[in-house]
Parts: sequence; C-alpha cells; structure tokens
Amino acid sequence: MRYKYTSWLTLIGVALCILHYFGHEYDPIYLLFYALSVPAWFYPIFKYTNINPLILYILTIASWAVIGYCIDRFAVYRHSHSRDHH
Repeated sequence: MRYKYTSWLTLIGVALCILHYFGHEYDPIYLLFYALSVPAWFYPIFKYTNINPLILYILTIASWAVIGYCIDRFAVYRHSHSRDHH
C-alpha cells in the first residue's frame, strides 16, 4: 500500500474525534484529545469566536492525514534515495 502511514494516521485522527465526542466529559479522554490534536493546541486563541466542534474534528483528522502523508513522502524519498546509492 502506497499511503500506509496516511491511512493509519487518518484513522487515528478519526478515533481521537470519536473518543472525544462520546467521552469528552471524562478528564483522561479530554486531555488525550487536546494533547494529540494539533488544531486543539491553537483552539484557545480563537475561543472568543465560539468555534464549532465539528470544525475542530475535521481539522484534527486533516492534520493527522497531512502528518501521515509527509511520513509517506519521506519514506518514498528515502527508499528511492537509498536505492540510488547501492
């Protein structure tokens, strides 16, 4: 599979959002989501605008997908670069 990390990390983003949606009243789940969601790190900056949680979830999933895509691109580059030197 070409985009292995993109797929897996997108699923992690989805799982984080589902866990937060159903368990946001529990402190450990709340803290886990806000520790692992990059957009949530910046949420307090825009808190005065009353951001829709759905937007935060979409941005969280997208950020995990982008991180996975970057890892996949780096892996392809490294694999092709190491093959050129052998």
